[in-house]
Amino acid sequence: MSHSDDELVPEGVAGYVVGEKKTIDEYQKLDAEDESLAKWKASLGLSAGNTLPVAPGDKRKVVITEIAIFFNNEAEKPIIVNLENESATSLLDGSKFNFKIKERSVYVMRVRFKIQHEIVTGMRYLQQAKKAGITVDKLDEPCGSFAPNTTDKPYYEKVFEEVEAPGGIMGRGSLAVTAKFIDDDKNVHMTAKFTIQITK
Repeated sequence: MSHSDDELVPEGVAGYVVGEKKTIDEYQKLDAEDESLAKWKASLGLSAGNTLPVAPGDKRKVVITEIAIFFNNEAEKPIIVNLENESATSLLDGSKFNFKIKERSVYVMRVRFKIQHEIVTGMRYLQQAKKAGITVDKLDEPCGSFAPNTTDKPYYEKVFEEVEAPGGIMGRGSLAVTAKFIDDDKNVHMTAKFTIQITK
């Protein structure tokens, strides 16, 4: 693990203890008469449709299928990275993938993903941006808890808050970004390293 990865950890919550891990069947049978729990299980999608098939040998629990950036200015084309295939994640190894954003552009990031095998609780998105080796921005964004996707809900989607790119002489330049998807059990489901060029 690199020093940069050591820095990118979720913020702890005092007094919070991760609950006991349960299988999907155990969750479905849990306190069937409890209305509030039934609503929570429904919010996870435990009662909707048939579970999507999983490719043989694919042990991933969280599969990031797409990362996209959409700009407020319609003249700026959206940036969409398709990661549907496992081999496509090599695009995000830091050396093959980078993109350009005009200074002071206003944009949102959207991530699409699917869950396989079991329920994932407390998933978070962590991001750290460095310029010339100095951290200039960090993000720790809760995403939620999710059941495996079904035919009725083939993917989940997380849309992040609107962001304005930095500008001016100090704002322009290259940002080295490291991002992670991690859950309550500290399982890292994806690590991405890429470069953002802030241009004039």
